[in-house]
Amino acid sequence: MKKLRPILLRLSQICLVLIGATFLVSVLIRQLPGDVAVLINPAASLAERAALRQELGLDRNYFSAYWMWLSQMLQGDFGFFIFGGKVLPVLKTAIPPTLQLIFYTQIVALSIAIPLGITSAYKQGTRFDRTISTTLFSISSIPNFGIGLILSLLIGVKIGILPPSGYRPISDGFLQHSRLMVLPVMTLAVAPISTYTRLLRAEMIAALREDYVLLAMSKGLSDRRILLRHVLRPSCTTLMTSAALSMGGLIGGALVIEIIFVIPGMGTQLAKAIGTREFMAIQTYVAFIALFYVTFNSVVDILIGVVDPRTRNRRA
Repeated sequence: MKKLRPILLRLSQICLVLIGATFLVSVLIRQLPGDVAVLINPAASLAERAALRQELGLDRNYFSAYWMWLSQMLQGDFGFFIFGGKVLPVLKTAIPPTLQLIFYTQIVALSIAIPLGITSAYKQGTRFDRTISTTLFSISSIPNFGIGLILSLLIGVKIGILPPSGYRPISDGFLQHSRLMVLPVMTLAVAPISTYTRLLRAEMIAALREDYVLLAMSKGLSDRRILLRHVLRPSCTTLMTSAALSMGGLIGGALVIEIIFVIPGMGTQLAKAIGTREFMAIQTYVAFIALFYVTFNSVVDILIGVVDPRTRNRRA
C-alpha cells in the first residue's frame, strides 16, 4: 500500500489540475460578449433562441453546465460543434501536429543548450562565454511570434530555402514533413535554448567548485570525463526541472506559432473555437492541453529520480 500511495497521490493531483483548469475555462468562456443563439440563427425569434439555449445547455448555471460536459467526457463523448460535427475527429487530427512541434522543440533546445552550457561553464569569463551569454540574452528578449515572422519572411520568402508556412504529416514523407517544421521549431526553440544554456552554465560552474570535483581533478582525470561524468549529471536535475516547468510556455507558444505558420494543430483549432464560441470544444481542447502538461511533468519527475538517486532518498 505504501508503494501505491505516491502513484495515487500523483493521479489525484492530475485529476485536480484537469478539473480546475477546465472548470475555470468553462466559467471564463461564458463571459464572452455576444449570444451564441444569435450567431447560429440571427433571424430566430425569442422563443426559438430560448429553446436553442436550452438545447445547448446555455441556460444552466456554471456547475450544472460543467457537470453536463464532464459526464459526457467520462462516457467517451468529447462533445460537438454548435455549427455541426463532432469534436473527436478534429481532435485526432489536431493533436499530432502540436505534440510534434513541442517534442521537436525540446529535442532541438536541449541538443543545442547542453553543449553550449558545458562549453560556457568550462570557458567561464572568456570571450566565448561572454559572446554566447550576450547573444542568447539579446535573442531571447524578442517575442517568439516576432522571431517567427522574421524567419518566415527572410528564410521562407526572401531567400526561399524553406517553405514559409504549411504542414505535412509524417505519412506524406519525413523529408517534406521536416522541411515544413524547421522554421516553427527554430522559432519556438529560441527562448528555451537561452534559458537552458544559462541555467546549465550556472549549475556547472557551482558544481566545478565542489570537493568531489576537486578530488577528481587531483586524481588526474581528464577534463572531458570530469565535465561529463562528475559535473553534468548532478547539474542535469535542475535542467530537467526547468524543461518540465517550461512546458507550459512551450504549449502556449506553440498555440501562437501554429497560427503564424498555418499548422492545423491545437492552437489553430482553439482559436477557431474561441472565435465561434464553441463551449464544448474549448473545454475539451483545454482538458487535453492540461493533460499533456501534467503528464510531461510527471514523466520528468520520474526521470529526475533516475538521474539523481539523492532525490529518491529525500522522498523516502
